[in-house]
Amino acid sequence: MPPRTADREAGYFRALAAERLDIALCRASSLVARAAEARAAESGIGVGPHLVLKMLAEAGPSSQRALSDQLRIDRSVMVGICDGLEQAGHVRRERDAVDRRAYAVTVTESGRRLLAEAEDTVPAFLDDTFRDLSPAEREHLSALLAKVLRLPS
Repeated sequence: MPPRTADREAGYFRALAAERLDIALCRASSLVARAAEARAAESGIGVGPHLVLKMLAEAGPSSQRALSDQLRIDRSVMVGICDGLEQAGHVRRERDAVDRRAYAVTVTESGRRLLAEAEDTVPAFLDDTFRDLSPAEREHLSALLAKVLRLPS
C-alpha cells in the first residue's frame, strides 16, 4: 500500500530540512515567532512593543531610527509601535537635544511596570517553546546562533 500523502509530505520536509539548513532555520524561526506572538497576546503586549520597552529600559532614550535599526523592525512599523506606546502612556517622545529633527523615545514608569509584567512571562515561554532541548542543547543553540549572526562573544 503506498504511503499516505501526509506521510510523504512530512517525510519530504524532514529530508529538505536535513539538506537545507536555511529552510530548517526559517521554519524554526516561524514556529518560535508564532509562539511568541501567541504568548504576547496573553500578556497584553506584543513582541514589538515588548522589545522597544526592553531596549529603552536597558539602553536609555533612543531615536525611533535607532530602535528600528537595532531591533530590525521596519521604520514604518516602528512609528506605529511608538504611537501606540505613547498613547498608552508607556513612552514619551521628545525632540532630541542633539538632532532637533529626531525624537528621543523614553520609557515611562508605566512602561517599566508593563515591561516587568511581560518579562515575568519570558522564562516560562522559553521553557515551553524549547522544552525538547536540554539546558546544554539550549546553550549550544544560543552559541551557534550567535556565530551565525556574527555577534561578539
